[in-house]
Amino acid sequence: GTLARILKLIDQPDGQVTIIIQGQVRFRIGPEVSFAPQLVARVKYFEEQTLDAENDAELVLLQSLREAATKVLELTPEIPPEARAMLDGIQSPAFLVHFLSSNVQLELPAKQALLELADPEAQARQLLEALLRQAELLEIKNDIRSKTHTGIDAQQREYFLRQQLKTLQDELGQGEGSPEQDLAGLRTRAQEKKWPEAVGKHFEKELSKLSRINQMSPDYPVTLNYVEYLLDLPWGETTKDKFNLKNTKKILDADHFGLEKVKERILEYLAVLKLKQDLKAPILCLYGPPGVGKTSLGRSVATALGRKYVRLSLGGVRDEAEIRGHRKTYVGAMPGRIIAQIKKAGVSNPVIILDEIDKVSSDFRGDPSSALLEVLDPEQNSTFTDNYLEVEYDLSKVLFIATANSLETIQPALRDRMEIIDL
Repeated sequence: GTLARILKLIDQPDGQVTIIIQGQVRFRIGPEVSFAPQLVARVKYFEEQTLDAENDAELVLLQSLREAATKVLELTPEIPPEARAMLDGIQSPAFLVHFLSSNVQLELPAKQALLELADPEAQARQLLEALLRQAELLEIKNDIRSKTHTGIDAQQREYFLRQQLKTLQDELGQGEGSPEQDLAGLRTRAQEKKWPEAVGKHFEKELSKLSRINQMSPDYPVTLNYVEYLLDLPWGETTKDKFNLKNTKKILDADHFGLEKVKERILEYLAVLKLKQDLKAPILCLYGPPGVGKTSLGRSVATALGRKYVRLSLGGVRDEAEIRGHRKTYVGAMPGRIIAQIKKAGVSNPVIILDEIDKVSSDFRGDPSSALLEVLDPEQNSTFTDNYLEVEYDLSKVLFIATANSLETIQPALRDRMEIIDL
């Protein structure tokens, strides 16, 4: 331990007392110790030995201690400049060692071990090692601080404003989860998807981009809507077909009187689908005047197969983007009607009625009929690419049935891809 003199007692406002003491001499406790009525022990005082400034090796050791202590002071901006003047004013080698030992950053057991060393050279070497380690740690800390200091004021201001905005939203009942929670939720939903590997990689890329975008940036909602749309699409989700031709005939007869040749052709078409187990057959086009039951026949086919039914009206469509979608770089971009109907159906194998396919026209914005070629071609629609999605979507499981009042206005290439059934 250390024998010390009490220099001053300072009463604190909280009732505690601060004691300022000055160390006098080190001692070692002997075997005779008494704890009652008070703590009493026999001690043996250390004979203080000091480094010899005349000895070159010990002089270098003292200089190294001063240099290491000075470096620690320079790397610690919290220490006032007066400490440097105090260090320079210490002339006694013994006082220098004890002063540095009491102020070096060490765990209590390490400080106690330093106090117990009687050999001044060993004590000085151990102290020098501790000072050099402290200086090295301070250099690393300051290096990290300097790298992260850039822009920290702007980040703090942004954080403060975000907290204020969040408080206001909570007061208005508009509070939402943190962006981190939103991203975690999106990633969890993605793990349940049965999409192709290329789509999964594209999704991860977009999600990574979303995590780097500032929430207040106009790009944030655009990218968020895009990744949510990818998740909302039914990738590989299908309904099981009910290829029961007798039941299909009953449904067709119950819904439509007459039309025997038409019903027979539809049954033949479904029988071929059942045997082939794929949909690479010509697209059916129900042709006839208004009111003869073209659209309702398509609904009956969907009911008989147990598939979801969606109807896409093509009358008056002039823009190619209505079929292929807009590129998501445009303001207000949306996917095309085909992908939108797939999302609405919730499965990737619905029956889609392309109503009034003969009413499609073209203008300076493109030709929707040409875009429909890829949709209706069984050899191409397995890799249909919507401009908004930017990834391929498989339409080969969709059963397309078109309706038309006139064949003259249908583009020849499009008409060749369909099998016309005259009602």
